[in-house]
Amino acid sequence: MAQSKGSVFHRLYVGTGAFDIVGKRKRWYVLFGLILLVCTASMIFKGFNAGIDFTGGTRVQLPAVSASGPISTDAAKESFTKALGEEPTAVQSVGTGASATLQIRSETLDAAKVATLKTALNNDLQPTGGLDTISDSAVSASWGDAITTKALIALGVFFLAVAIFLALYFEWQMAVAALVAVVHDVVITAGIYSLVGFEVSPATVIGLLTILGFSLYDTVVVFDKVKENTRGILGLTRRTYGEAANLAVNQTLMRSINTSLIALLPVLGLLVIGVGLLGVGTLKDLALVQLTGMAIGALSSIYIATPVAVDLKMRDPRYRAQAARVQARRDNLARKATGEPATGGDVVESTDDEALQAELRKEKALTAAAGVPSRTGKAADARRRPTGKKHR
Repeated sequence: MAQSKGSVFHRLYVGTGAFDIVGKRKRWYVLFGLILLVCTASMIFKGFNAGIDFTGGTRVQLPAVSASGPISTDAAKESFTKALGEEPTAVQSVGTGASATLQIRSETLDAAKVATLKTALNNDLQPTGGLDTISDSAVSASWGDAITTKALIALGVFFLAVAIFLALYFEWQMAVAALVAVVHDVVITAGIYSLVGFEVSPATVIGLLTILGFSLYDTVVVFDKVKENTRGILGLTRRTYGEAANLAVNQTLMRSINTSLIALLPVLGLLVIGVGLLGVGTLKDLALVQLTGMAIGALSSIYIATPVAVDLKMRDPRYRAQAARVQARRDNLARKATGEPATGGDVVESTDDEALQAELRKEKALTAAAGVPSRTGKAADARRRPTGKKHR
């Protein structure tokens, strides 16, 4: 069992194309398609838990500490309900220690209700500093509408800029595939947010916009390797375009895993320590959207972006013809191995064979080098340093 695990990690490290990701792309389409369906259904039928910044309302803030000790969110909620006969929209604890505060959000309250509520909170909870430390503010829904509009505009500009850049640097097929992956990431992240029921705040919108860059970064790295592996592939019969793209995914797979893990660790710290231990409730909106978006973005660059680019590329008759030549060559080699005569249509030109052999030697050399520890700087210097002896 240990041997098997070692073999998997070795194949991940070497990246010789052992994992057939592109070849099994239909199963990834089905899997992620089901996830997209669930997330979309949640957004349509369940909707989002929009915060006060988007719906409007009244926010009341008071110290979370009294003479007898910390004031719990449950106690504040109970006092609110007793004073006004209805439950607040949300009660959050912000900060720790003596500087901690409680934020109570509700639907818009008139001046009389606000005065009644502040008096009740002061009598029931007795916060440090008394009635003067309890403040209130009215939030207009128009502010949230403005933020939403600007976020949608930013999203549209981002998609347009990405499409132009990738189409110029790579190919239009890769540009479309990258946009498909980014839209996939946004929809799934928003859907999970809807499923969990966390409150949508301005921090959520900011987090959603930041994950777009992370998703695109990983996709561009993979596409750059695909471009390198498929250069001049129409004149060769070693691999099809899909197989060369799959090799590129394998060669960047370990890098994608390492990058994603390193990026996710601070976000996990934000979620676990900031929210779980320190009780900063406002951080959970940002932490959840970034955690989900980064994880989904790393997966989409591997299982969505490259397979979609391959499907679009294989619509080109030239690449379908090249794939047919690859298969014909393999059939010819199989017949030669069994002693059957080769057919005229399957004969591969000698120049093509030489190019394929050179490519194969290079690939084997890179694989062997990846499995051997590199020399230390001192050893390399010693090997290059002249000894001073005269050679006769």
